Order: sequence, then structure tokens, then C-alpha cells
Amino acid sequence: MPDSLLKLYLHSIANNLSNAAFSLPRADKLKIMQFLNAKLAKEEKPTLQNDATYLLWSSLNSHEAAHKLSQLLESNLESNRKS
Repeated sequence: MPDSLLKLYLHSIANNLSNAAFSLPRADKLKIMQFLNAKLAKEEKPTLQNDATYLLWSSLNSHEAAHKLSQLLESNLESNRKS
């Protein structure tokens, strides 16, 4: 089978699966996602090393994050007062 015909066939199968999945109820869509995520996770090779040190960003000491949160809370309070 030529590559172009195979690609067209696979594209058709993907479209049919996609249409079938989108017509399912939400709970069934979530089950499909969980199934695919589990399969993908099994295929993944670990990228973290046991004895390595990794940098991790946290908002704990982020003054900018605190300022943004404060602004959000203030605007929420103002909109609640107007309601």
C-alpha cells in the first residue's frame, strides 16, 4: 500500500474514532482519556534521575504572585459590593 493511501486510510480511521468519541457521554469520554493516559504513561521512559537535584518554582516567596492575588481579591470584593 503506498504511503499516501495509508495516510489517507489512517486519517479516515482517526476521524471516525474522533466522531464516535465526541458523541459519547461525558463520563465515557473521561474513561477514554484515563485509558489513553495510562497507556501513554506506561510507554514513557523516566526522565528524572534518582540522585539528581531539580529546581522547582514555587509561589511561596513570590511577591509578584502575592500582589496579583491581592489585586484579584480586591476586584472581587468591589464587584460583590456593587451587586
